[in-house]
Amino acid sequence: MVQAMVIDELSKGWSFKQSDANEWLPVACVPTNVHLDLIENKKIPDPFLGFNELKCEWVGEQSWTYKTKLPPVSREEPGTVHVLAFDGLDTFATIKLNGETILSSDNMFVPHRVDVTGQLREGIENEIEIDFLPALLEARKIKFAYPEHKWVGFNGDMARLAVRKAQYHWGWDWGPLLTTCGPWRAVRLETYQTRVSDLRVDYEVDSSFKKVSGSITATIEGNFGKSVDFSAFFGGVRVFEGTANIDKNGLSRVEFHVNNPKLWYPHGYGAQSLYTITAAVINCEVELHSTSRKTGFRKGELIQEPDEIGKTFYFRINGIDVFCGGSDWIPADSFTPRVTKERYKKWLEMVVDGNQVMIRIWGGGIWEDDALYDICDEIGILVWQDFMFACGNYPAYPAFRESIKTECIAQLRRLRHHPSIVVYAGNNEDYQVQEQFGLEYNYTDKNTENWLKTDFPARYIYEKILPDIVAAESPHVPYHPGSPWGDGLPTSNPTVGDLHQWNVWHGTQEKYQILDRLGGRFVSEFGMEAFPHIDTIKYYVTDPSQLYPQSHMVDFHNKADGHERKIATYLVENFRMQTDLEKFVHLTQLCQSEALMFGYRGWRRQWGQKRFCGGALVWQLNDCWPVTSWAIVDYFLRKKPAFYAIRRVLAPVAVAVKRAHHDWSVTQARAAKTSDYVLWVASSKLTELTATVELRYISIANGKDIKERVTHKDVRIVPNGTTEVMEGTINNTTEEPHVLAARIWVDGELTARDTDWPQPLKYLDFDDRGVEVLRDGDKITVTAKKPTKGLVFEEREGVLLDDSALDVVPGDEQIVTVRGLGPHDQALKWTFLGA
Repeated sequence: MVQAMVIDELSKGWSFKQSDANEWLPVACVPTNVHLDLIENKKIPDPFLGFNELKCEWVGEQSWTYKTKLPPVSREEPGTVHVLAFDGLDTFATIKLNGETILSSDNMFVPHRVDVTGQLREGIENEIEIDFLPALLEARKIKFAYPEHKWVGFNGDMARLAVRKAQYHWGWDWGPLLTTCGPWRAVRLETYQTRVSDLRVDYEVDSSFKKVSGSITATIEGNFGKSVDFSAFFGGVRVFEGTANIDKNGLSRVEFHVNNPKLWYPHGYGAQSLYTITAAVINCEVELHSTSRKTGFRKGELIQEPDEIGKTFYFRINGIDVFCGGSDWIPADSFTPRVTKERYKKWLEMVVDGNQVMIRIWGGGIWEDDALYDICDEIGILVWQDFMFACGNYPAYPAFRESIKTECIAQLRRLRHHPSIVVYAGNNEDYQVQEQFGLEYNYTDKNTENWLKTDFPARYIYEKILPDIVAAESPHVPYHPGSPWGDGLPTSNPTVGDLHQWNVWHGTQEKYQILDRLGGRFVSEFGMEAFPHIDTIKYYVTDPSQLYPQSHMVDFHNKADGHERKIATYLVENFRMQTDLEKFVHLTQLCQSEALMFGYRGWRRQWGQKRFCGGALVWQLNDCWPVTSWAIVDYFLRKKPAFYAIRRVLAPVAVAVKRAHHDWSVTQARAAKTSDYVLWVASSKLTELTATVELRYISIANGKDIKERVTHKDVRIVPNGTTEVMEGTINNTTEEPHVLAARIWVDGELTARDTDWPQPLKYLDFDDRGVEVLRDGDKITVTAKKPTKGLVFEEREGVLLDDSALDVVPGDEQIVTVRGLGPHDQALKWTFLGA
C-alpha cells in the first residue's frame, strides 16, 4: 500500500539547559533561541532595557543543550522513510538521536535533512538532543588556526569572519552584542515513501511581453512515484496542466506556454499578478505528495550601459525603467524567531505607504524568512538581496568554500521563485575593506586560482563561486559582485556601479545640503542618525535620572563610533541647540529628515537627467532593538519625521524647489549676495501629465509675500522623468530672508508641495509662528500665519498619520488624515522648530 506523506511539526515539548548543568527548563516554542528561553524562564533580564545587555553577555560564552521526544512511530510499509528536518540550527550544533550522533553542523544558514529510518525504535519514545557550542569561542579557535589570513574588517570581533552565522550577532554600530544559539528555524519529523523535494520554474518573457515560455521541473525523492502532475493557476482558474514521467535521476519536467500573461510589476507600475504552480507525485492515481510555489512572471533587467559619464546602473521591469527609491533592511529583531508574519507585514506595508519601491536585504543579517519575500511579492516591493557577507576580509579555505556553496545553493533554491528579487549582490562593503586595508586586488587578473593566493581570497567567493551558483540556480536574476562595486574601480567611483555615500555623517562630514552632489549611478547606502521617539527612549531608560540627551544610559543605546561628536556637529551647524530631551530628540529627527530629503530629492531629479542616478536606498529602514540609529522607523514601528519627508519626495508626482548651496562655514558666516534657484517636477507616471505649478516668495519674519507669485499653467510633465519648470535668482542684499514655496496641481487637484529655506536654519527666527492645529473627526487641519518648519505630530500606538514633519506657509492649509484616534481620545501632541 502506497502512503501519503505525514509531517509532524516539532514545535512543542522541548526543554533546554546549560550543557554543564543539571536543571532542565521548559521551552515555550520552537523556533527559538537561548536568550528568548532564558528571558521566558526569568534567568536573564530583558537585554533591551538599560544596561542589561552587559548582564547577558555570558550567555554567548556557554554551551546549551535542547531536547525533545519524538512522536511514536509504528511499523510502516516497505520503502517508508523517516526524516528529521532542521530548517536552521544556530550555529555549532551536534544532534543526537537516542544518544547516537546523527549530524554536526557549523553553518546557521544550511538546512539539514537526516534519514533516521533505521534508528527510530518502534513502540518506545525516541529522543533528540542538540548540543550548541558557543559560536564566539569556536570562531576564535578557527581564527587562531589560520594565522596566515588577514582577519580585518569593520564592526565586531573579526573572528566572526570564520563563521557562517548572522554577522550582526557579534555587535554592530547600531546593534547589541547578543550571540545567540538554538533551533532558530522549524524542526520536523517527516514520514513518506516519495516526496517532491524541489520545484523549479524557468521562464522567459518575450520581447513583446505577450507570451511567457519555460519549463517546470520537479525533483522527486523515493522510488514510489511514477509521474508528476503539473498545474498552473491564476485567480483560482487553471491556465496550464501537464504530466511527465519521473526519470532515473528523480526529475520530472514539462514545457509550458502562457499567452497574454498577467505580468508582475512593482507597486505603482502595474498589478502584482501571481500564479500558483503545483506539482503532485502520483502512483496509480494516488497522490503521494504535492507542493506548490507562488510566482510571478516578469522581465527584470539591471541596465549597465556606457554613457557620457561612465556606465548606467538602474533597473528595468517589463520594459519600464524604475527609479528605485527605498531602504536598506536589517533583521527586525536581535532575536529573529519572534518576528511574526504580522510584524513583517506591518514593516513592509509601511514601505509601500512611504512610496518606496525597493528594499535591500543587507549582507550582515540573515537569509530572511519566507514571509518577507511572500509579502514583497504580494504588495510589489523589489528586493535587492545581498549574500550574507559584510564588512570583512573573509577566508576562503576549502572547507569554508564548500560550506558557502551548500548554503547558497540551498537558499537560492528556496528563494528563486520570488518575482520580487531582482538582483543578488555578493557582499556588503567587503571591497571597501580590501581598499582600506590595502589588500591585493588586481581586477585585470582573470585567473581565478591566483585570487586564492592573495591576501584577499574572498574575491574567489564573490567573482567565482557566487556568480556560478546564481547562473545555475536562478539565471533570471542579475548578479552584482558586491555593494558597493563597479567594474573593479574604487568603490567611491561615482560613474559606474553602486556606491555607499557616507561622507555625510562618516568620512569628511560634508554638509547634508550637498548630498545630491555626492551621489553616483545608484546610491545603495546613505544616512543620518536620529534619536527614536521619546516613548521608545523612556522604554529603555530604566533610571529616570538618566533621561537627558548625554546620559550614560542614552549613550549606551547608540552603538555608532563617535556618535556624540557627529550628532553635535550636524546640530550645531544647522540648528539652535536645545538641552531639553524632547526638544533635543526633535532636533536630531529634523536633522535626519532634512538630510535625507536633500539626498532623495536631488537624486530623483538626476533620474530624469539621462538616468544619471538609478536609485537611492537609505541606511536604514528599521532597527533590531530600541536604539538611536540611522533608522527612519524605530524598533516599535514608530516613524521618525524622515519617513514622511521621504514619502513626499518619492510621491508619484513631486514638485521640488532648491536654491544653490552657499557654505556659510567657509565664508566666515557671510551670506551669499545672490542665490540661484531651480524648480522642477519629478514624475514616475508612465503617461504625460498637464499641470499647474506655482512658486511663492514668503517672508519668514512676517509671513507676507515679498513679491508676486509665479504661476505656470499647462505645464507638460514628462513621464517617468524630470521636468525643469523654471529658474531664477534671489538677491540676498535687497530681499529679506524668505521661503520658496512651490505647489503643483494635476487635473485641478493639489498634488504636491515643497519648500526651500535659507540655510542654515539656526540663523532664522521662528518665534510667534501663529500655528493652529484643529481636528475634525479623522482630519487634522494645520495652518500658520508665518512660515513654520518641521511640524511633527506625536507617534502614538495604534494611530496612523498620512503626513507629518510638515513645512507650513500662510495661505496654504494642510490636511492630515489620522486613523485609530477615537472621538474622545486625547489630541495628538505636536511641535515645530522653535516652538
